Amino acid sequence: MRLHRVGRARRGLARAGLLLVASCGAVHPQSAAAFDPFGLFGAEEEPLAPRADALPYGVKLSGADDEDLLTALQDTSTLHRLRKEVPSDGDGLVRRAEADLRRLPEAMSGFGYYAGRVSIRVDGVPIAGEASIAAAARAAEASRNRGLVPVKIALDPGPLYTLRAIKVRDAKGRPFTDEVLPASLTRVDDEVPARSATVLAREARIVDRFRALGHPRARIVSRDPVVDDTAHVMDVTFTVDPGPLAALGEVSLSGTEGIDPAVVRSFIYAEPGDPYAPRALSDIRRSVAKVGGLGSVRVREGKDLDAAGNLPIFVEVTERERNLIGVSARYSTVDGPGIRAYYANRNLFGGGETLRIDADIYYLGNDLYATQRKLAGIDSNGLGGRLSATFVKPALWGTRNDLVANVFAGREAQQSYVTDAAGGLVGIRHRFSDTFFAQAGIEGQAGRSQDALGKVDYRLVGVPVSVSYDSTDNLLDPTEGVRLTASATPYAGFLGSDPSIFVAKAQGSTYYALDDEARTILAGRLGFGSIAGAGIEDIPANIRFFAGGGGSVRGFPYRTLGPRGPFNLPIGGRSLLEASVEARIKLTDTIGVVPFFDAGTAFAGSLPDFNERIRYAAGIGLRYYTAIGPIRVDLAFPLDRIKGNRERPVALYISLGQAF
Repeated sequence: MRLHRVGRARRGLARAGLLLVASCGAVHPQSAAAFDPFGLFGAEEEPLAPRADALPYGVKLSGADDEDLLTALQDTSTLHRLRKEVPSDGDGLVRRAEADLRRLPEAMSGFGYYAGRVSIRVDGVPIAGEASIAAAARAAEASRNRGLVPVKIALDPGPLYTLRAIKVRDAKGRPFTDEVLPASLTRVDDEVPARSATVLAREARIVDRFRALGHPRARIVSRDPVVDDTAHVMDVTFTVDPGPLAALGEVSLSGTEGIDPAVVRSFIYAEPGDPYAPRALSDIRRSVAKVGGLGSVRVREGKDLDAAGNLPIFVEVTERERNLIGVSARYSTVDGPGIRAYYANRNLFGGGETLRIDADIYYLGNDLYATQRKLAGIDSNGLGGRLSATFVKPALWGTRNDLVANVFAGREAQQSYVTDAAGGLVGIRHRFSDTFFAQAGIEGQAGRSQDALGKVDYRLVGVPVSVSYDSTDNLLDPTEGVRLTASATPYAGFLGSDPSIFVAKAQGSTYYALDDEARTILAGRLGFGSIAGAGIEDIPANIRFFAGGGGSVRGFPYRTLGPRGPFNLPIGGRSLLEASVEARIKLTDTIGVVPFFDAGTAFAGSLPDFNERIRYAAGIGLRYYTAIGPIRVDLAFPLDRIKGNRERPVALYISLGQAF
């Protein structure tokens, strides 16, 4: 890379592919005090002791007021990095100073200070070429066995240069059209420092654009920066070779030793001949990673196009331990504590089958409705639990059809009802793509439900049908995309159901990043439900709809919002409508705040009646981001508490993952 300057000529150089420009020359040290707030140049370090066999030294830096620049200078400076490795003589110390005279201006250039100058004094003797070496070395030797050799680095960064213009040309010098290269990729905001990292990041975005258009071999042929020392600005021209258009070629799979390769291949939805795009490769990685028995998944491109001009793809996987045991805990000031344990086998028979057994026990804790339940004759001590087992056989006969089975038994103890039930489901799930699947099956459960309306012995046999679409980028902390789920289950009398009802549910959520780094996310959720075919007193309480709780309208007790019955106990409704909106704002890489607003309730009719009172809550949350997902702490405040409904003024929620 050649650097061009206008205004005055200076020397330029490129190292390791970075844009680094060095300007050398004598400079008078500034009188400013050394900028050393953290003691990284020795102010807070234990000083070395004088020695007869070596020359320990102390190094001070002055003139750097930018902490990021200071850190870069520390990482670059030989004198600083090797200060614990004491030179044996004055010549060795001076050679380190010489190296810094070359390296430190490069570091300043990388941060946009292209007119920066550096001077170094060893025991008062300036390092200025070969003529000064011997004098500086003799001065350093005078401190042998007497004290630390004083070394002072004085910086004059000069003005901060800004990036003025970015141009992109093809190999013949022609610009690309806006359709190929949008203006947003070359537009430069005011006062953007002309730093190496900024230029290289823009270069990467330009290459990514061509790759997204189907050019897997796009590359920057040359980078031509021009620095104007009079205006203190830089213009950069990139020459791009897009390379040929290509489609995806054959997908090769390796690493499947204990898992049937046909199962893994069923999770690869890309086909040879599909348009090439980096997103296609990331989709392959994400979909294959859903095979429970796999650990790491690596997707790489072939080095060369095949004979048809397509790009071969290689998927390399590793397997992980089959058996998994886990325990989790949760707590809410209104919903009470709970603990869950599970066992999972992630490759039961070698075909990627998963078996998971869950045990969940909870206690209502600060029970707001215990007295009213007792008056209503509801036999519950607030303890609840569930034992369930789920089996999934993916890729039946190598297809994209999965067998799904589940059985459960337990007691659901809620604020206003208790239900003892057992049941199961068997279904077939068809995966249309990595983001979309549909499922149909047969479901049955039987039990006894008791609430303020009385006891209901029920038996439900239905044919559930559901669809799910999920284009989000992360399960626990999405920053973009949409999630949609919808289900419909007719529990028909001719199948043996009593009561005969039809249950429909739908929920959608969306996520939108307000900045390129996804540090501020707007998230919204909307949920709906409906039950038709029977009166509310004939529908088991656990089947009815309730709002409230950590995943619904926060601030209100779990499953308590909706119509009220005898003793002012919640009895649920035949329809549901709820919504949430929140802003997820990252303050640092690990800490974030989330203001939120929730609304919703259950309705007596099979469709929402907006004449009934909808409940609202607002709050603020704290997020601690970890490698496995964010830890969520939410404080929620009901905005329209109703006297007599035993609704507390504030609720605290602690859990893993976002609220939705």
